[in-house]
Amino acid sequence: MNLLTGLALLLIGFSVINAGLLGLYAVRQSTQVVAQLSAVLLVILAGIQVLNFSYLEFGTDWVHSRFYNILLFMVAPTFYLLSAPLLEAQIQAFTQRWRHFLPVLLALVLPSNWGLPLAFVVGSGYLIRLGFNIYALRAQRNRFRLELLGLALIFALAILVILLGVSNSFVPDRVFFSLYATAIGCGFVLVSIVLSFAPQLPTEVAEAARETYAVSTLGKVDCEAALQTLQQFMQTQQLYQNTELDLPSLSAALGLSHYQLSELINTRLGKSFSRYLREQRVEAAKAQLINEPKATVLGIGLDVGFSSQSNFYEAFREIVGMTPGQFRKLNQKSIPK
Repeated sequence: MNLLTGLALLLIGFSVINAGLLGLYAVRQSTQVVAQLSAVLLVILAGIQVLNFSYLEFGTDWVHSRFYNILLFMVAPTFYLLSAPLLEAQIQAFTQRWRHFLPVLLALVLPSNWGLPLAFVVGSGYLIRLGFNIYALRAQRNRFRLELLGLALIFALAILVILLGVSNSFVPDRVFFSLYATAIGCGFVLVSIVLSFAPQLPTEVAEAARETYAVSTLGKVDCEAALQTLQQFMQTQQLYQNTELDLPSLSAALGLSHYQLSELINTRLGKSFSRYLREQRVEAAKAQLINEPKATVLGIGLDVGFSSQSNFYEAFREIVGMTPGQFRKLNQKSIPK
């Protein structure tokens, strides 16, 4: 087994395992339509990787079958439909969505040696559309520079995959499928890294798209009443103490979609949901640091909803400009004895 094949097999294993984890993330973070499309895309990619593994490890010929081509033709339209609600601030109707899968019919009639490169050509068309969508959000780039860098790397990787697919006839099969499996695996790695550092990235991108295209989801929402209820949840019920609190669960409690709550906080309070939640927790922590001098700093951080000491210190320093310990010392000195 050469080095390239070994790397491909390793990344195939990572892809299949990570597909399940990303599926759980999609279910928790997204609307039903996006969650379903995410599941379909992950199943398709995992299926492709399993067939790549079967070829590279056992020499089976499934990678030259119509079934393999069908999976290839389904990747691009599924990914486009998944990204459209985020990048274009719209969710297409059911009939509009399914017309994107008409090219899959080509996989049923074309010879397998034609179907594979053509699937990548179709994918290049969707990739160009995705590139224009990302470029349209350039005015919002200051809101998530690092995240956009991650997206740019994923976009560059997709271009390499397209070039690889089109040049399939000039590359030995074993080399091609090793490179293709490696590229898919690297895509899973990049997505995992981006989401680990910016778990609210899909929501923030959707916010930026709505601002760019001036599309509001709050037309029928009583914004003042919703904000009062939100304030009550935070001040009276102290929902911020729940470490599992996220945008979908809070929006459900308010009777809003997560897009509506995200836009409400962004437009009325001038901040993202993640920033708002960090501020609520930090404000509660500040009060406890002063009023409970015997409580440990870590204990206070965990009590107000932070999942770890590092997250607590990072958020506190970001919002207050000093560490929790420094804040406590400074305010203890200022309290009259």
